Amino acid sequence: MAYFVTGATGFIGKRLVARLLERTQEDGPADVFVLVRQQSVDKVAALFDDPRVKPVVGNLAEPLLGVDPASVPGVTDFFHLAALYDMTASAEDNERTNVLGTKNAVDLANALGGTLHHVSSVAVAGEYKGIFREDYFDQGQKLPSPYHQTKYDSEKLVRETATVPWRVYRPAVVVGDSRTGEMDKIDGPYYFFTAIKKVRHLLPAWVPLIGPEFGYTNIVPVDFVVDALDHIAHQPGLDGQAFHLTDPRGQRVGDVLNAFARSANAPQLAMRVDTGLLDLLPKGAFSMLMKLPQLKDIRRSLLADLGIPDEVIGHMALVPQFDTRDTERALEGSGISVPSLDTYSNKLWDHWERVLDPDLHKDRSFANAVKGKRVLITGGSSGIGAESARMVAAAGGIPIIVARSLDKLLEVQTEIQDAGGECFVFTCDLSDLESIDTLVADVLEAHGGVDFLVNNAGRSIRRSIKLSQDRFHDLERTMQLNYFGAVRLITGLLPSMTKQRFGHIINVSSIGVQTGVPRFSAYVASKAALDAYSRIAASETLGSGVTFTTIHMPLVRTPMIAPTKMYDAFPAITPREAGEMVCEAIRSRPKHINTKLGTFAEVMYALSPKVVDQVLHLAYKAFPDSVAAKKHVEGEPPEEAPRLSGEQLALAHVLKGIHL
Repeated sequence: MAYFVTGATGFIGKRLVARLLERTQEDGPADVFVLVRQQSVDKVAALFDDPRVKPVVGNLAEPLLGVDPASVPGVTDFFHLAALYDMTASAEDNERTNVLGTKNAVDLANALGGTLHHVSSVAVAGEYKGIFREDYFDQGQKLPSPYHQTKYDSEKLVRETATVPWRVYRPAVVVGDSRTGEMDKIDGPYYFFTAIKKVRHLLPAWVPLIGPEFGYTNIVPVDFVVDALDHIAHQPGLDGQAFHLTDPRGQRVGDVLNAFARSANAPQLAMRVDTGLLDLLPKGAFSMLMKLPQLKDIRRSLLADLGIPDEVIGHMALVPQFDTRDTERALEGSGISVPSLDTYSNKLWDHWERVLDPDLHKDRSFANAVKGKRVLITGGSSGIGAESARMVAAAGGIPIIVARSLDKLLEVQTEIQDAGGECFVFTCDLSDLESIDTLVADVLEAHGGVDFLVNNAGRSIRRSIKLSQDRFHDLERTMQLNYFGAVRLITGLLPSMTKQRFGHIINVSSIGVQTGVPRFSAYVASKAALDAYSRIAASETLGSGVTFTTIHMPLVRTPMIAPTKMYDAFPAITPREAGEMVCEAIRSRPKHINTKLGTFAEVMYALSPKVVDQVLHLAYKAFPDSVAAKKHVEGEPPEEAPRLSGEQLALAHVLKGIHL
């Protein structure tokens, strides 16, 4: 007794070989011949380390796989697993591997004798509508891709040209091992793990989401496929049959995504909209719409950001469902069955996050992003700006710090230089437009341009509208620095960024823009204006390589908040932590960097704006105007309480990071 296996080093193949080795220990000694290319012989030895595994040098593209039948005597079972399982592969690659490879494998199996076990795929069912039975094959089904077509054609070769007994196995979407989570590549539902991770980063796990319901899929773990394949292959009287190695229940795509979202501690789809509603549109309207070049570019950009191949989206759901009666009869009494995804999704997610996550294999370090880059930082003499400059310099970047006070700038510069970094200083009154124009000219002359601009300098005013009736200048001076000054600097540097085909602009905005906190109407309005300007500018400059990030910064313990004494008891992040957010914006260049509370506030305002108003009015009543804000009111201002009440502290911690 001997086995011959193609694809023995693949994800399914190596597990099948291990299982066959276990079986030969029980049933008596047997050789396991494995087809390998010359360069993979050492890989086989390292993978199996068993004298019963005998590498056979050959190639799928050669007649008889390039193997002399006399060199592999006594083969009783021939397992053909080698194939291309890739929706993104070209038609030529699919044809060469799946069809020509199967033809040559069948010819060798015919020459060797024994039983041919061909691992096909549920892809042969194409877009058959209804239940695709195991004894179905050519039902006139539509085959929507080169992959589907070649899996159909290769199974057809087995059925029509094999002169030896044959059996066909059609696995569904194969994922990692249900016991260990091990998987060897990004495929199937794994394409959506990056999107789940991004949502987890943006929102708390308890936030309900609304999303599309694509239909049904069918997912099985690799250990079930191997155990079922091995068991059925050794049962008598089953030749000439096909077996669906699928979950008899099937799964909705939304349920699958929710299972992995639970495993990732990410928000789940609470409401799913049936994409079949698109069928109500005039025939072909949606497909014609999606063929527009502009929409195709948007779709491609969105999917690329999520790491999802464009070719995969159209095949997320399986049109047919699959009968498994013959498989269930063959497995009866074996104890082999498909485990529920909920019982092992945690293991799959854990393995992906530790081993397969693309972010683990790219140089996404801050040092790589900033090394040698010119980073202009306003408000660089203290607080967030100074901390950002220190981190940029420590990572090999070149901070160019700007503020009004030369003495303080020089202190930061000296500290950076003493630590071995580079730093350049420029003074500028960023509320004076002419001063900004001079700054731009001086920086361009000295450095030729900048790669990153961090608009960090700002002015904050905490005063209720009630106390602002005769203080319109508060709005003007806040807008002058936070909005007009930042925009003047952006427009001054934009031509040089466009010319060099690269530039990234980071605006330090406020969580107040997302929450609409009371008493900050002047400050939040100025930041919201800059947000709106940047959002529009980003859509215009994208093609020239200039991009924007808006950081909705939570409360930071800096000199800017010092006049409001009650903030001493508020939870706030440090300038160092805020600087890390700026550095993350430089590193990954996202559209936004938000806190979860800020994002949640935006979602809640979209869903229940009156409820948000009530919560913020409660905060307005709980936290009075400061002594400084009341100074212009007639009469003696009341003294501020030296410490917050229990109710105020509780509210401050519930709304952690929000200016109140």
